[in-house]
Amino acid sequence: MDQNEHNHSESLDLDDLLPQVGEFGRYQKLLLWLICLPACLPCGFCAFNQLFMTETPDHWCKTPQTLNLTQEERKNIFIPKNNNSFSKCLRYTINWTQIMDNITSGATEECSDGWEFDQAASSSIVTDFELVCDKSIYPTLGLVALNLGGPVGVYYFGMLNDSIGRKKSFFVCLTTLLLGSVLTATAQNFWWWAASRVIVGLTIPAIYQIPFIISLELVGPNYRSFVTVMICLFYTLGLLILSGVAYLIRDWVYFALSTSLPFILYYFYWFFLPESPRWLLAKGRFEEASRILETLARVNNHELPPSFKQQLKQKMLGTRSLSEEESYKKTPHCTELCATPNMRLKTVLITLNWFANEVVYVGLSYYGPSLGSNEYMSFFLSSAIEIPSYFICWLVMDRWGRRWPLCLCMIISGICCITTFLLPEDSIGLILALFLMAKSAIAASFLIIYPFAGELFPTQLRGLGIGVSAYIGGMGRIIIPFITFLGSEMVVLPLLIMGIISVIGGLIGLRLPETLHYRLPQTLEEGEEFGKDFTIRDCLRCIPIKPETSTSASEDLELEPIDSEAKEDTPLSRSVRRKISIHRLAKQASVMDAPKDADGSMKITNWF
Repeated sequence: MDQNEHNHSESLDLDDLLPQVGEFGRYQKLLLWLICLPACLPCGFCAFNQLFMTETPDHWCKTPQTLNLTQEERKNIFIPKNNNSFSKCLRYTINWTQIMDNITSGATEECSDGWEFDQAASSSIVTDFELVCDKSIYPTLGLVALNLGGPVGVYYFGMLNDSIGRKKSFFVCLTTLLLGSVLTATAQNFWWWAASRVIVGLTIPAIYQIPFIISLELVGPNYRSFVTVMICLFYTLGLLILSGVAYLIRDWVYFALSTSLPFILYYFYWFFLPESPRWLLAKGRFEEASRILETLARVNNHELPPSFKQQLKQKMLGTRSLSEEESYKKTPHCTELCATPNMRLKTVLITLNWFANEVVYVGLSYYGPSLGSNEYMSFFLSSAIEIPSYFICWLVMDRWGRRWPLCLCMIISGICCITTFLLPEDSIGLILALFLMAKSAIAASFLIIYPFAGELFPTQLRGLGIGVSAYIGGMGRIIIPFITFLGSEMVVLPLLIMGIISVIGGLIGLRLPETLHYRLPQTLEEGEEFGKDFTIRDCLRCIPIKPETSTSASEDLELEPIDSEAKEDTPLSRSVRRKISIHRLAKQASVMDAPKDADGSMKITNWF
């Protein structure tokens, strides 16, 4: 193959160009700090504001014939007591046509005239729609409705993301979120409200993932782990702000509007948010991609030669070899994940571990406001405790690997949850402390599971494998509201269930092979061989041993030497020459960066 043929067959990878125009220069920093990171806030706001809209205050049966009495007098006279607390769903049976003698003599009846709520309580859909007693499960069904929209939305916005681009799909997603939020605030009954939450759920987590992907596609590989951690931190920052807004605004209608309508300002991003150059290149829109990359280079104080645009177009229009064309056209199928014994075992274990992580993390997030004496402070602490865990696991992953940190975090989280079951019910402070330890540990493991899963799947199936595992794991969001509902009878019962799930998930993960210091599998054959000879000694080894023949864990980056005589020194030609020795410089690359298709673009469906 001559030099021209080699250049034509060499597929363009934007990761080779970014070091020439700046992997994380001024352009990417401005985009990240001013646009992409703030764009992560709506997801946390609208995913968890529902917890405060469904607050259930103290309540008891209404007795409209005695409105001349004070609330406390009505409660003491007409409401029976059970274990030193007033009944919430029963009142004494009274014949109002007779003198009110022997009111407390015995017989009770259901609340046929509705309920009274503690006057000091916040306004919520529970008080407005009287979702108590036989309707007490309705707020839980509202959470299920929210989470039902997620899988549908990820699929729909995933297709939209790949068809009309990241920028337009973000604003379609934002419009859907605002529409659902306005309908939520104007709901006149529970079913209207629940249907509105399904609409909001369509955008979660898509509204978070689209700016996430734009960020990852515009920074170099060496900075994607940092960007991932920063986006997780901003997501957590959104939860911290949400707890403060919930404390200040106690009316659920105004609260629903105040946690959504301010994001109308994000429409101004239309004038600043760039389209992903990877997506533009994949769609053959070379002029637009070239303009964005030229702007990126100029803001980063780099220069591109005049022939860059023409060479870019030639590079993308170059003919591919027959084998490359076949690889581009071939679409991996789910059955290939389970076609061979080792791949089948790893796929099942990754999926179960992901499911356990999803159930426990989301479950603890939902259950946070139910613990402690102040639901706002409990939610604030349960969110803030995630921040140190992100930094700790980020540092530990590149020293102790992925497997043991993941499994230890899950087991520690599970043990903390199970321990709460052994404590007296009045040990509120100790239960809250153990809950916070469990939340911190599971947040760390949830950050590790994505790169670990991405490194275990071979390149040919990486996007599909992560998509399938995360999609099935995401189904846990639908069942977790029912688990947390059990806390209405016994406050630590949901923690016990989530603790058992977490411990089982952690123990299952110990069977997965370590990926630190190892070259990642690329083909199906390599994926089957990777970890095939797993032994008990491998399982018990805490600190991975670096193999003598290991290469970068990112991919096999070395290419055949090429003729160094180039007619013009351009970023593309320099990037090709750079590949000759890049394996000596590459370090363990985290696969937190989204798996790319053959055309170099990243799919949102891999991020559910």
